[in-house]
Amino acid sequence: MQKQKRFNQICKNIKLIKIQGAREITKAGFQAYELIPTNKSKQKILSLRPTEPMLEKALEIADKISYKELSKKLNRNQEIINKQVLKLIKNNSVIFTHCRSSTVIDALIYAKKKRKIFEVYNTETRPLYQGRKTAKQLRKAGIKTTMFTDSSAGIALTKSQKTKKVNFILFGADAITRKGVINKVGSGMFAQIAKANKIPVYILADSWKYTKEKIKLEKRNLKEIWSKAPQKLKIQNLAFELIEKNEITAIISELGNLSYNDFLDKVKRK
Repeated sequence: MQKQKRFNQICKNIKLIKIQGAREITKAGFQAYELIPTNKSKQKILSLRPTEPMLEKALEIADKISYKELSKKLNRNQEIINKQVLKLIKNNSVIFTHCRSSTVIDALIYAKKKRKIFEVYNTETRPLYQGRKTAKQLRKAGIKTTMFTDSSAGIALTKSQKTKKVNFILFGADAITRKGVINKVGSGMFAQIAKANKIPVYILADSWKYTKEKIKLEKRNLKEIWSKAPQKLKIQNLAFELIEKNEITAIISELGNLSYNDFLDKVKRK
């Protein structure tokens, strides 16, 4: 009974986005499966968030490895990503990011510890304000951070109204596909603005996020947008969107800093 209770709580936390970020979701889902290792449990966990191929890959081998081994693998891959990002950051760089990616945050904190001098522009990321959590973590690490409302991010990216020039964008990824990267809604729009202004866009992600399957883009409850909306008002609470691959400069993973096509070639040979 205690295991079932813990399993249910983990599932609830994933569903309600109390657990955020693909890596954290993967670890939590793996732990839930270890509590009740049945096919029914696996399907339940996978149904919680439809845009998590990393979780799916972890559960595929959950009967062969331990949680400790999984964590070691994910941490080792993060260390490789951190070192690649460190090479990108020049002193006084301004870096833009959106939503909350533990991979991006860890890489930035690593760079700070290596004495890189830089600052971050980030978005609040409505309606759940995941960007606030990003800002808190970056500030706790001593990283200079400026938050923008989502609707003013274009100003941040175009060096207007006395904002500084953004040197590059770092996005995480929920899924990597043949056509592009699935990430938090808004990412595609910001990537388009970046391309028009010749700002490089880098995706930081474990290669486990690649999938050949068609990804269903999650739509969330309209009450997240407006709990007491007028009757018959239609609200679209879109959670994710596609960043076209031609708008992405490179994917930085444990496989290296690679162009999109080179990443696809390499991940398919794994």
